[in-house]
Amino acid sequence: MSSLVSDATHPTDHVTSTDGTTIGYHQLGRGPAVVLLHGSMSSSHNHMQLAHELADAFTVIVPDRRGRGLSGPYREGSVIEQEVEDLDAVLARTGASSVFGVSSGAIITLRTALSNAAIRKAALFEPPLSFSREAASAILSRFDGQMKRGKPAAALITAMKGAQLGPAIFNAMPGWLLAPLVGIAMRSEDRKPAEGYVPLRSMAPNLHFDFQIVVEMSERLDSFKSLEADVLLLGGSKSPAYLGAALDLLETVLPHVRRCELHGADHAASWNADRGGNPQPVAQALRSFFTAA
Repeated sequence: MSSLVSDATHPTDHVTSTDGTTIGYHQLGRGPAVVLLHGSMSSSHNHMQLAHELADAFTVIVPDRRGRGLSGPYREGSVIEQEVEDLDAVLARTGASSVFGVSSGAIITLRTALSNAAIRKAALFEPPLSFSREAASAILSRFDGQMKRGKPAAALITAMKGAQLGPAIFNAMPGWLLAPLVGIAMRSEDRKPAEGYVPLRSMAPNLHFDFQIVVEMSERLDSFKSLEADVLLLGGSKSPAYLGAALDLLETVLPHVRRCELHGADHAASWNADRGGNPQPVAQALRSFFTAA
């Protein structure tokens, strides 16, 4: 396993998206360009170990999506369209034709590949596309209400329970009992932030946009029947069942698709080891897919 290297040691660059927003990214390695696009509750920093695992064979581009790190804020309007424009700009600047997208980042990758032929290979890790629009909208509405009332801990719990991404004991505990524990964790980060990582308090507002992506793209699977890119569907054997169901649905729709399950992995598999990930098996799967004829 590669040791985690400070982002300060990696060259950074930026592009300007269609609406003038700056999208920053880290770049390391040499070879054909590959983009790693993070999902919710994370930034580029969460994937630096994975980037190092790939850097001997690829030029690895790791952007910060809007609202995080090196990049500017969201604007009014469709969130998925902003994200597609951002990824389009990164692809145009770097010449990358391979993209690995995680969770909401996988949805963005899939939607971008539909309209941008530059993406020839798309690896998708558990895009949450099996939500109904009604269910996703209900979670988003409750989350937004709690954020507006100044209750970010409660909002984080709503999002994590809705996405079933906390540990089993977390999902079993009532929100009123969890809120003080999450609040303590947030205050602890406020006092001593983990180097490189975006703190929970700063990350929380971005969950609105991740859930908005799910709302905008829910019940639209048939639109991907015409996708020309080769697609690798990746999932973990320990991830929530609904994420596996989304991969099942995509496998029946996409015309050029293969699938790989990572034994013992969960939804955080691609993250750094100090955040619960195990990026080495993910890197092996990506290396095989991106180099295959």
